[in-house]
Amino acid sequence: MFENLSERLSGVFDRLTKQGALSEDDVKTALREVRVALLEADVSLPVARDFVKSVQDKATGQSVTKSVTPGQQVVKIVHDTLIDVLRGEGEPGALKIDNAPAPILMVGLQGGGKTTTTAKLAKRLKERDGKKVLMASLDVNRPAAMEQLQILGRQIGVDTLPIVKGENPVQIAKRAKTQAALGGYDVYMLDTAGRLSIDEELMEQVKAVRDVANPRETLLVVDGLTGQDAVHTAQNFDDRIGITGVVLTRMDGDGRGGAALSMRAVTGKPIKFVGLGEKMDALETFEPERIAGRILGMGDIVALVEKAQQTIEAEQAERMMRRFQKGQFNMNDLKMQLEQMVKMGGMEGMMSMMPGMGKMSKQMNDAGMDDKVLSRQIALINSMTKKERANPAILQASRKKRIAKGSGLEVSELNKLLKMQRQMADMMKKMGKMGKGGMLKQAMKGMLGGKSGGSPEEMLQGMDPKAMEAAARQMGGKLPGLGGGLPSGLSGFGKKK
Repeated sequence: MFENLSERLSGVFDRLTKQGALSEDDVKTALREVRVALLEADVSLPVARDFVKSVQDKATGQSVTKSVTPGQQVVKIVHDTLIDVLRGEGEPGALKIDNAPAPILMVGLQGGGKTTTTAKLAKRLKERDGKKVLMASLDVNRPAAMEQLQILGRQIGVDTLPIVKGENPVQIAKRAKTQAALGGYDVYMLDTAGRLSIDEELMEQVKAVRDVANPRETLLVVDGLTGQDAVHTAQNFDDRIGITGVVLTRMDGDGRGGAALSMRAVTGKPIKFVGLGEKMDALETFEPERIAGRILGMGDIVALVEKAQQTIEAEQAERMMRRFQKGQFNMNDLKMQLEQMVKMGGMEGMMSMMPGMGKMSKQMNDAGMDDKVLSRQIALINSMTKKERANPAILQASRKKRIAKGSGLEVSELNKLLKMQRQMADMMKKMGKMGKGGMLKQAMKGMLGGKSGGSPEEMLQGMDPKAMEAAARQMGGKLPGLGGGLPSGLSGFGKKK
């Protein structure tokens, strides 16, 4: 969603950081471009103006002009200012649900994704926080709205209030409150009706429900693709009902992302969660530091580690670590890595979170590469015998022909895969020896931290930044198996078929 803004800003900063010394005019010119980039990304004018003014005040001071790397200093100031604009009060994603049964009221316009978000949040509360949750649909207007929530409830294993036809929203809210108290639920979620636009009837209905339920949290669900209109909706709801936080949906879409930047500044209400797709687990806490990092192309390593923790099995990773330290890396290991990449959102998903790799993922797309490449490589490995996978060195011409034929691919693609395996094995050897305690060992410990109670941030603190930089230099900004630079000479991967 923040792709265009990210590209524009990284272009501005590339020019700044290449210069040795910065004059006030350089900073002003750069900030003019930053302002245009923000406005193009649909950030509201007052917010963009305040943002640029705030950066300008800090960026034209002594600390920048006398800094060793003035360009980098300006980027840091912009980064910090972005975080200030995005940050709300309290912990991101924290909900006030202490005294059971705690009511959560979900409000918003029609088509914003309220019902789906209610189910996603219920699943999150059940699985992450161990809460017993009851969901109730108060939408008596939209056909099959109640049935939709019931079906979602069955999918995620969360109870829904039985449907009684002919009741009005206030009666349903009262019944949900009673059932939640009698059934020993920690949280009950009320999914209210939406309208196409804000009208008096909708507001009165939501107000009546609010007065009956007295919710601990009132979350406004807004479609992130509606841009500035989302900000007006949030203001209206806050003035009339009083909201405690915002959930932005469709943040995986190709909207301009400005709503997220304006929302917090204009309404003063924190964005608590963002919806990133249709799946029931596609809901993330809105972390200002990470979003700012993604916007400025600094990647989001913490999110990458979190994703890895969710998909890597602890024992499997321990086994892998021991092998890698010895410099052993055969086709079984490569297959495991490729399958891991698919689980973690494919190449593009991973690259967007790696510092400095954002541009590379665009080059890969332009070069005609996508995640089908991964499945083709897995198919090649599946066509090998156990012995061949364990020891790829034994593959001579006749075996290669058989493997290529078995996977329906060319021998040339198999050769590229073998080259990639050799490069990765070499790199693993180097990384196993590098840095204090071995960079690889630290990285793998980080991936396993979730199983032993460490947070991703704590794990990353243990990793030696100098060792990471050295590894990046050794790789020369390339990924193993991708031959030279991108996009020419992509040795590890074939073109799209």
